Parts: sequence; C-alpha cells; structure tokens
Amino acid sequence: MDDPILNIEEREAINSGRWFSSLSPSLRHDILRCAYVKRCKDGDLIAARGDAPEEWMACAKGAVRVSSTSLSGKQITFTYVEPGIWFGDVAILDGDRRTHDTYAHGDTTILCVAKADFQKILTQHVEFYEAMLRLQARRIRQLFGLVEDLNTLPLRSRLAKQLLHLARSYGVQSLTHGEEIRIGLHLAQEELAQLLGASRQRVNQELKAMEREEAIRIEPGGLVIRNREALLHISEADH
Repeated sequence: MDDPILNIEEREAINSGRWFSSLSPSLRHDILRCAYVKRCKDGDLIAARGDAPEEWMACAKGAVRVSSTSLSGKQITFTYVEPGIWFGDVAILDGDRRTHDTYAHGDTTILCVAKADFQKILTQHVEFYEAMLRLQARRIRQLFGLVEDLNTLPLRSRLAKQLLHLARSYGVQSLTHGEEIRIGLHLAQEELAQLLGASRQRVNQELKAMEREEAIRIEPGGLVIRNREALLHISEADH
C-alpha cells in the first residue's frame, strides 16, 4: 500500500518550489492539509487527454512527462515537470477537458488536491487568485520564450539551453570531478529530440560535437555537463 504521507525529501521539494514558497503560510497550510499522495511507477498514466479535470497536482519526486499522440499514433513529448512544480490547473480553472497526457517518468510521487478542495481554497483565500495569475503569467512567458527560441535559434543553441535547464532542474554535482554535473533525468536521445522538435540523428550529431569540445560527456547512463560556461556560450552564440 502507498505511503499516504510525503517523506522529508518530497516535502522539501514541494516547500522549496519557487511559486509555492512565495505563498503565505496559511495558504500553504490549507493546500497541504487537503492534499493526498499518489506514488507512480515509470510509465504509469497520471492523467489522459480528454479527461475531466478532477485534480490539481504537483510533482514531489521524479518527473512527469507531458505528451500528446499524433494522428499517425506517434507520441510526442512537450516537457517534463520537475519536483516542486504544480500542474493541471488550466483545466481546473476553465473547466474544460485536459489537453495532454501525463505519465510518470521513473518512480514518481504526485501530490494531489481534489477539484472541490481547490475551489474551496479559492473562496477562502483571495491571495490564491493572485497567486494563480502569477503562475499562469510565468507559464505564458516561458511559452513565448520557447516559441521565440524555436523560430530564431539554431538547434545547437536550443540544445545547449535545454541541457542547461535539465542541469538546473535535475543536476547532481559530481563528488569526484569538481565542476561536473550529471543530469539525473534519464532521457533517451529520441526523447531529448522531441523536446527540441528535431530528429534524433541531428540531436546525436550536435551532442557528439559538444562532447568533442569537452562541454559534455555522453555516458550509457545519461549526460554529464563537463563545462557549464562552454554550454552557456553555445546557447548565447546566435543571440
């Protein structure tokens, strides 16, 4: 049976989230008081496109893969939700169906707030409305940034930016190699390519070029950032 309570690491991930930590103590308390825990295995479906919105959720451990399926049946990944990030609120707010599928990527812990409790907290905390507006505004800014990058930057720069983002979100500092950072989120090159709207072959070529330049190292278990400054230079080269 699942442990119904977040462990210390999971609770810390939720409490230290940039948006959640900006809320007042009383609002954070009321959200956590009515929240419940779901633990998922790799590949478990968390919510399906077309589902009625029943829960507002946050990732407390692991990652949540947000994807869709094309008319040809190919699954396309848009993003990965990291620990401390809340999601699923768009459908909760407008009452429409969910727009994407969400799956657990690795062993994943989800913190859930039922729709009725979400609405109740809205009525009890005026602050919650303003906080949700800030959350949506931040996502719109991120979305515009992604669209701008897609239309103005070459794949090499976009790949470098994506690797830097993954290092910030899932980076594990090396204990033996100084400045090296291992990306803890295990992505196949095909999955990384989907995030960038490119082919696996092109992404593989760019990764090998970055490896030759000693910016990264490709290992069977994933990617290691060897030189963050070099990656930053690549990401800004064509700005």
